[in-house]
Amino acid sequence: MDPRQDRRAAPDGGLRSAVVVNPVKVADLDELHRTVHDALAAAGWPEPLWFETTVEDPGRGQTEKAVEAGVDVVFACGGDGTVMSCVSGLVGTDVALAVLPQGTGNLLAANLGLSGDLAAGLEVAVERGRRLLDVGAVEDHYFTVMAGMGFDAQMLADTSETTKKRIGWPAYVVGAAKHLRDRPMKVSIRIDDQQPIRRRARSVLIANVGRLQGGVRLLTAAEPDDGYLDVAVLTPRTLRHWLALGWAVVRRQDRVPRMEVFRGRRVEITSNRAQPRELDGDLIEPGRTLKAEIRRRALWLCVPQPAQAPDLAEDAQAAGERGEQLIDEAHSE
Repeated sequence: MDPRQDRRAAPDGGLRSAVVVNPVKVADLDELHRTVHDALAAAGWPEPLWFETTVEDPGRGQTEKAVEAGVDVVFACGGDGTVMSCVSGLVGTDVALAVLPQGTGNLLAANLGLSGDLAAGLEVAVERGRRLLDVGAVEDHYFTVMAGMGFDAQMLADTSETTKKRIGWPAYVVGAAKHLRDRPMKVSIRIDDQQPIRRRARSVLIANVGRLQGGVRLLTAAEPDDGYLDVAVLTPRTLRHWLALGWAVVRRQDRVPRMEVFRGRRVEITSNRAQPRELDGDLIEPGRTLKAEIRRRALWLCVPQPAQAPDLAEDAQAAGERGEQLIDEAHSE
């Protein structure tokens, strides 16, 4: 049965769930608690467990506790760092991740078409659309969207939280503008067992899926369960190069100037000097190397229906409308 036809008729009494929330990202925790509780109750789910993240543990430990408690779904409620930490606690388990985006630049939510829509995130979980995704592994961390070295991470580092709160994801444009004229890095890129590729690059991205902040699709061929990582090497040198690259991305052109794309299962980037680095929009320690490898079919993710559509954002807008109806009905009871 299509779960959208009767989401309340769950013969098993609904799924057990937990909410891992970053309290810094939420304006009103009490309102969030009430909305989530009421919506899940209206869908026939039992009351979820609640865990708050801390500076010392941004979500991985709380997620592991939720898994040990026997939940079926973990709601990651926060920004990119919260989602990435929850992913690290769920890789290799049968517990599904659902995203309730609260940060301004949530990359996984953008690829799901959820933006900052709490209602859509709840509805997607309730309808039980599931997809088993690949993830990228970097040291003891995991990413679902992309890892990067160079310009992209520098942009994140120079985008203030105040600006993000005020204008949302366009704040990253402000951070990017500060570094358009920075000198490139000399990199050696080894993909699988091939000979190294040497470039003077501004940024190297290792992607599992293709959307950036604001839902802009950089890599049209990247799919989250094809067993490969897509490697984008960006080599613009002038402002004109950047404008041409950006215009081609916005227009979804097949060929993007000043960008080369490669594919592989293992990727190692080595720079001539230490570079800022990021995983799924969250900064990690700078370094001269970035090594990533694919983990096949490692994470269950709650996705809009139909679950196997090539685009993870399929049906997201309609799910948001159904979610608003679910919340309205729950609040009226």
